[in-house]
Amino acid sequence: MKQILFSGMIGLVLTLLGTPALIKLLAKKGYGQYIRDDGPKAHHSKKGTPTMGGIAFILATLIAYFATKAITGEMPTASGLLVLFLTTGLGLVGFLDDYIKVVKRRSLGLRAKAKLLGQSFVALAFAILAMQFSDSRGLTPASDHLSFVQDFKWAIGPVLFVIWAYFMIAAMSNGVNLTDGLDGLATGASVMVFGAYTFIGLWEHGQNCAYAIKATASCYDVRDPLDLAVVAAALMGSCFGFLWWNTSPAKIFMGDTGSLALGGALAGLAIVSRTELLLAILGGLFVIITLSVIIQVGSFRMTGKRVFKMAPLQHHFELKGWSEVLIVVRFWIIQGLCVAVGLGLFYAGWVTG
Repeated sequence: MKQILFSGMIGLVLTLLGTPALIKLLAKKGYGQYIRDDGPKAHHSKKGTPTMGGIAFILATLIAYFATKAITGEMPTASGLLVLFLTTGLGLVGFLDDYIKVVKRRSLGLRAKAKLLGQSFVALAFAILAMQFSDSRGLTPASDHLSFVQDFKWAIGPVLFVIWAYFMIAAMSNGVNLTDGLDGLATGASVMVFGAYTFIGLWEHGQNCAYAIKATASCYDVRDPLDLAVVAAALMGSCFGFLWWNTSPAKIFMGDTGSLALGGALAGLAIVSRTELLLAILGGLFVIITLSVIIQVGSFRMTGKRVFKMAPLQHHFELKGWSEVLIVVRFWIIQGLCVAVGLGLFYAGWVTG
């Protein structure tokens, strides 16, 4: 429990106090956001706001995790390190994308193929490595079983697992990226899901089959659940502190640096905590916003008509006249409900198991 408190508080303090220094540095170098001409007109006033803010909470998360280990004398685990690798790796891909935007002074960064290649390399490396590093019980950070609140009994095999993990990581990283369109929206939503995974990791640790006198259907065969809670708490605290500066009117944007990293972190936590399909409910807002884009594109290609005034969904409501703050708060409420339902299903799975 001390590890969770330390990692969360260190991450919070680092971003709360350190983000202003990053804002000044980025502003001094002229690394400001470029706004697309086809976006909502209200966004044009945000042009020049420092971007690449994801650097703040990625670094804070890494420092919080390793500082916690140093303070408590505990060793890092394979599961925790793999989630941090995925988070940082996708953050680097996003950083390259953001850097090209600000240096080339254009709203589009990396070419689509280059960005996809970078995401694919990091995602596939994570998926392959997650099947290694078995502990004394033979458990690896990930398994080749699909999971909801626990692993299902049937396995899909290592090859299909790697493909499945890649799909999850790509879907969630791009989902957070699409959600990051209004001040604080993606950051606040991510804080809620990381809070849920802090609870899930702590619960799985307390009900772990390794400590059970007799293994039951309701105990959890997860390799390093407590360390996953430590990582999730570090991410939650870091994002919470960053939200102080990212909320409307934002002093800094997370950019692709942050959105790709957060999506990767969420997918990684789901995979190694054996709650893969549950993530679709816990991260329901990201799923809804992603579906709005799929529906918009599909409808236009098949019928030539648009379902929404603009996609992603948050921009549809902007064009309907809703204020930015109103949209963000209402979407946060939706995300909070998704987390509540997801945790309810997680607990129900344990009770009925």
